[in-house]
Amino acid sequence: MTAPSPQSTAVTTAPDAPATTVVVSWKVPIVYAVVTLLAIVLFIVAGNHAEAVFRISTPDSAIQVPELAFNGFVGGVVSVVLLAAATVVAALLVRARRRVPLWLTVVFAIVFVVGFLGWAAAGGTTSNAIPLFGLVAGGFSLAVPLIYGAMAGVISERVGVVNIAIEGQLLAGAFTAAVVATITGQPIVGMLAAAVAGVLVSFVLAAFAIKYLVDQVIVGVVLNVLVVGLTSFLFSQLLAPNKAALNSPPRLDVLPIPGLSEIPLIGPMLFRQTIVVYLVYVVVAAVYIGLFHTRWGLRLRAVGEHPEAADTVGINIPRTRFWNVSLGGAIAGLGGSFFTVGSVGAFNQDMTAGAGYIALAAVIFGGWDPIRATLAALLFGFTSNLRNTLGAIGSPIPSEFLLMLPYVVTIFAVAGLVGVSRGPAAAGKPYIKG
Repeated sequence: MTAPSPQSTAVTTAPDAPATTVVVSWKVPIVYAVVTLLAIVLFIVAGNHAEAVFRISTPDSAIQVPELAFNGFVGGVVSVVLLAAATVVAALLVRARRRVPLWLTVVFAIVFVVGFLGWAAAGGTTSNAIPLFGLVAGGFSLAVPLIYGAMAGVISERVGVVNIAIEGQLLAGAFTAAVVATITGQPIVGMLAAAVAGVLVSFVLAAFAIKYLVDQVIVGVVLNVLVVGLTSFLFSQLLAPNKAALNSPPRLDVLPIPGLSEIPLIGPMLFRQTIVVYLVYVVVAAVYIGLFHTRWGLRLRAVGEHPEAADTVGINIPRTRFWNVSLGGAIAGLGGSFFTVGSVGAFNQDMTAGAGYIALAAVIFGGWDPIRATLAALLFGFTSNLRNTLGAIGSPIPSEFLLMLPYVVTIFAVAGLVGVSRGPAAAGKPYIKG
């Protein structure tokens, strides 16, 4: 008898029915177990009985919530018990040939993060409370361009084109938004120009991948390198010497929604934002409804899953792929405008810092589903901001590990929590009519 592998196959047979193969992955329970063991080491073995304090409300909020304080060691023990229970539930589900639900993974992650923050705050070198409102709101802001990029990736891959060029589309959008908004003095115009820049990058990807049948991954990587080099050259030759005239874009105004913006935690995160953030809500909803509840989405998914069958019913495969890849480019370019007119202001070289690749990881982690990909992007954005918060409270975690934390979580999530995942069947495969 051999030991079960992380991915095993169960064959169910019935007397009067053909054999059915069910693929079950043990990766998720194994990851749960590893994280639980890590929590035991951190929260219990290396635990601290000092008090951990969380500040929930902003100082200027109309609704004030008292600070939440608890013993770091006791909170860690409670977290470990809950994590162990979730691990047992996940193992029982897989043993019963059932998928581990997404909500269980979300709850597992929240419990670990709360315990981790309590452990870090109790062992920190400062007595300041953790500004939970800033941690959540800042993480959401960092996730906004990732969500835009993830929606671009979902559309492109659902139609059968692997969009490695999300990084280039985001960077082109950021550069164009900064220049156009500076010249016109209108950040909204800069946003529109960023969408056009994203479309232009996607045109190149679509032309080579669809018309000339070049390997899509290679084209995407080359485009990323091209955009990085081009924007760096233009920045050093044009923008840096003429910052006032070309690289001083006005930023979008914050538009708080009355009433909703005062809700503790949720208010500053969701309802005290700029228009480019509010627009991401519309984009996610539109992509989800469009993909699964419209004729456009049905055609798009048919082309990405079985282009031969789609062709037989009269769908133009090259045209459908070309225009949907272009739509994805427009969304990614719009997300790139967040880096300049929505956040930092001036354009800097390579300011996206690999956000396009993390967005692509969110697409895979989310199973090519808009909602799941959005949740994955939120996870990665929160992790990026967690690095800043832990550094501010003087946590015992080495600074070198904090710098690589977002990328470690990205690799860990995609490699460990995805389980058995299958993308669109025709993604990355050129279609030759035949």
